[in-house]
Order: sequence, then structure tokens, then C-alpha cells
Amino acid sequence: MKIAVLCGGLSPERDVSRVSGSLIANALINKGHDVALADLYLGTDENVPVSDMFGRTPFPACRVEEKEPDLGAVKASAGGREAYIGPGIIELCKAADAVFLALHGSIGENGMLQATLDSFGIKHYTGTGYIGALLSMDKDIAKKMMSGAGVPVPEGIYCNAGSADTAERILNEVGLPCVIKPASCGSSVGVSRVFTKEELDAALASAAKYETSVLAEKLIEGRELTCAVLGGQALPPVEIIPKSGWYDYANKYQSGATTEICPAPLTDEETAEIQRLALAAFGSLRMEMYGRADFILTPSGKFVCLEVNALPGMTPTSLLPQEAAAVGIEYGDLCEMLAEMALKK
Repeated sequence: MKIAVLCGGLSPERDVSRVSGSLIANALINKGHDVALADLYLGTDENVPVSDMFGRTPFPACRVEEKEPDLGAVKASAGGREAYIGPGIIELCKAADAVFLALHGSIGENGMLQATLDSFGIKHYTGTGYIGALLSMDKDIAKKMMSGAGVPVPEGIYCNAGSADTAERILNEVGLPCVIKPASCGSSVGVSRVFTKEELDAALASAAKYETSVLAEKLIEGRELTCAVLGGQALPPVEIIPKSGWYDYANKYQSGATTEICPAPLTDEETAEIQRLALAAFGSLRMEMYGRADFILTPSGKFVCLEVNALPGMTPTSLLPQEAAAVGIEYGDLCEMLAEMALKK
């Protein structure tokens, strides 16, 4: 197959995406495919014919820094261009047998790219369609949809980080401790745990750097777990144990910062329940192909779904690949499987 792998983009999760993209591309090359790797925002080299962009030369590895990338600097490198899709990207996708979306956040995960590709007649991309991406990326909508399907979600409110009465409203309606998160970001970008009024003001300012629409939710303590869905089946769940603090951006992507146990040490009944809830959440959001649902298991034994990821991380040590490996699907086979599923759409 000729496979175009799209990564990067103008997203706070840009670095994570570039790591996923380079590793996916190299895994597919190792499986014998002709691969082109392109940054969604920066685009392709217009001096290179599209047919020459596909090949089997390995791509250099990327890394995730401790803090999110400077998107202003990325835009400046492209002359300040406002368009999210760079030159040559649509042409590259049209030339491919399958398009692997190794994107996280922003246009890559909120349905905009999927809808754009659909509009150009490009249907052979990995992951869910634009409806599932939109519904899962907007955390407020997703919570309403999941709750309606019987999936427990955190109590909280949707509000504007810049409104003068937001902090008071949160204190009155949610209380402390709470969690403040942008409504449509992933990878814990802009997320804060809040225990005091002073921390609340700082948390709202931090979230507002990414978007003004935020969720304020009651802080739920417990074990952190995640359960992926692949091809209509729930995979063995993973338990995530940060070595210090909580599962924030740094702990997600810095090597050795967390302990991850797969399959998670749960009873058979608990495993069946988290898998049932993952499938219910996935279905309620009209998602397709694959995704990953994140949960807290409270001390009382209740699973609470925090969110569902339409395009979860895809490095070999990411959570979805770990779960796939637990059922005998190694990383290269997983990447090839997703590309083949896209080809059959």
C-alpha cells in the first residue's frame, strides 16, 4: 500500500503527534509499505512530485519535551499562515491508498480534518469519522452523550474562563477540590487540580491560554485506568500509576514518569465492567474503528469515565498499543491493521 501519515499540525499536542507519526511511518515501512510522512500544518515540499514522496527510507525519531510546544514559533516558521492544512496535503492524501491520522488535538481530532477529507472524497483515513471526532473532543457534549447511555461521568459545569463570575460560580456549584480543563484539549493540556481559591484563579488563567470554554468538575480520587476499543472489541485495560503527582502532560510523556500495568490488576467482574462501559461510551459518541476511554475507579468500586480519545497516542509504549500487545497484536501489525481498516472504509 501507499500510505500517507499525517502528524504535527497546529495543536498543543503537536510534539506528541510527531512522535506517533514517525514511529507509525517506520513501522509501516518495516511491514513493506511505501510511506509518506507529512506535517499537516507545514505541508509538503511543492518542488517534489507527489509520486516521489512515498518510499521506504526510515524517518528520524522525534521526542516530546516536558512542556507543550510554542505554537507561535511554529506559525512564524510558516510565515504566520492561518490555514490549518498546509500546501500539498490534500493532493498527498488523494494519491495514497490509505491515510493514517497520527494527529492529536485541534483540527486532527475535533472532526474538522475528517470533514475536510470527506468533502474532497477522501474516505480512506484511519479512526472515526467527523461526527465521532466532534462528539468525543467536546468534553461537555461527550459527557452528556455518555451519561445518556448510562456511563457514569464526573459532576461539573461548563463555563467561560474569562467571565467575571466564573470562579464564584465554580465555588458555589462545584466546590473544592475540583479539576479545571479546557473543553476541547487532550493530553492533559491546560488541566489543573484545584484545592484553594488562589489555585482556582491560576487554573482558569492556564486553561484560557488554550480556549475560553472550560469544564469545572469535582475532583475524583481513585485508581486511573484506561480501556481501548479496537474493531468493535474492548481490549484488556491498563492501570496508570504516576511515580509522583498526577497524570499530567509531563507524566504522560516523560520516560519513566509512570508505571503502567497491562492487563490491569482487576477482578474478572471489574474487567468486564470497564470493558462494557468503554464500549457503551464509544457507541454513544458514534465512534468508529478504534479509540480509548479513560476512567477513574473510585474507592467505592465505581468506574467514572473522564473522556474518550478518538486518536489516542500511537507510540509502541502508548496505552492502546500496550493493550493490543496484551492480546497478541504487536505494534507493526497494529499499525498495518488500522491502515487496512481505513482502506476498507
